[in-house]
Amino acid sequence: MRTVLIVDDEATARYGLRRALEPAYKIVEAGSAAEARAAFSSAPPDLVLLDVVMPGEDGLSILRWMRDSGHETPVLMVSALDSAKSAVQALQNGAADYIVKGFDIAELRARAANLLRVADLNAENQRLRRELLADGQFGRMIGAAPQMRRIFEMAERAAKTDATVLILGESGTGKDLLAQEIHARSPRASRPFVAVNCAALPENLIESELFGYEKGAFTGASQQRKGKFELASGGTLFLDEIGDMNSTTQAKVLRALENRTIERLGGSQSTAIDVRVLSATHRDLVLEVAAGRFREDLYYRLRVITLKLPALREHKEDIPRIVERFVAQLGSRHGRKMRTSADAMESILRYDWPGNVRELRNAIERSIVLASNDEIGANDLPEEVRQRSAPAIPRGGGAPFLSEPDFREAKKQFEVEYITRRLKAHQWNVSKTADEMGLHRQSLQEKLRELGIKRPGKE
Repeated sequence: MRTVLIVDDEATARYGLRRALEPAYKIVEAGSAAEARAAFSSAPPDLVLLDVVMPGEDGLSILRWMRDSGHETPVLMVSALDSAKSAVQALQNGAADYIVKGFDIAELRARAANLLRVADLNAENQRLRRELLADGQFGRMIGAAPQMRRIFEMAERAAKTDATVLILGESGTGKDLLAQEIHARSPRASRPFVAVNCAALPENLIESELFGYEKGAFTGASQQRKGKFELASGGTLFLDEIGDMNSTTQAKVLRALENRTIERLGGSQSTAIDVRVLSATHRDLVLEVAAGRFREDLYYRLRVITLKLPALREHKEDIPRIVERFVAQLGSRHGRKMRTSADAMESILRYDWPGNVRELRNAIERSIVLASNDEIGANDLPEEVRQRSAPAIPRGGGAPFLSEPDFREAKKQFEVEYITRRLKAHQWNVSKTADEMGLHRQSLQEKLRELGIKRPGKE
């Protein structure tokens, strides 16, 4: 029989609730906060009916104590006051439902039964998640290798808190998927997940993207606009490739994390923010800090919990399962039911995958599209996979920026060469080029002005 704890300082109120529920549940009563804590210590109940207004320590204080102590028991707040403010406060502090005294007995019974059903579903969901985790699956991510299991277990524990998490790993290892899964398993899952790619935004736009701006803050600011910090209110803000953020913005992000407030560009009013921050980078931030390119105080503020995803070549035992998943998903997308031949799998396992899971996914999709029958053979794989050699990166005269000693100058030279080549490939069509590069058209135009790139023959 399920146990219901009734917490109310009035004996007559407890008696009424007991009479309504006793036929179906075992009832435990508490007339004060101290008695309620004692009841939890002896035998945690399955449901709590908690009065809001009590002498001494009120119901909201007991509710906060329960949640701070890790008790996830569903709580139905009971109050004599039909107050929207009280209801909102209770729900914000973790109550599952709120009912006003004078209720119909049938309604009380229905709500209690519903809360217990939801608790059962949540428990079953947690059990299934643990089973998937033991089987090497974390949402859309697969990894039964010991190092992947450790990452998934740490992420599972971190997800239940509001701790700041720094995700490290080479490009293509799935840092963004891990961030999304942490959010999905967190108490903020029903609130927004807002992602910002710090490397894709020009330096003169990233601040306005993160913090927003007031009308007239700069030329073209015709109206007020909220930034990503505000848009993620109540949810999670994911700062991808934070290692590429400039020092000025780093200082403002640090201040936002410490003070939990932001100021829009052109504004003077501080705005309170309630966001959980996750960040990721493929860079070695310890080296970036040592080189003076990343703030040491921000680094320590971000790495409350650090999760380092291993490169795919470091857990090749997971590749067959990952390939099986991609073949099923991508085959369905392209209307083909495919399988992988033994010789193709042998070639896949021999290759080191410098682009990690992203490169593997693209290779599988290419093979599905080009395969002449329903089996992916070794000859359907990209040449570099068959030959066990990654595409050569141009050296020397082919890429002069690689010999440039100054990092910022090398980065600028690379951006000029890369963007110019993409523009030429699209006959200098800025919209098509921006779309291919994954940028907003305005962002690319700002980048062209910043780098001084102009179409030949055009002033």
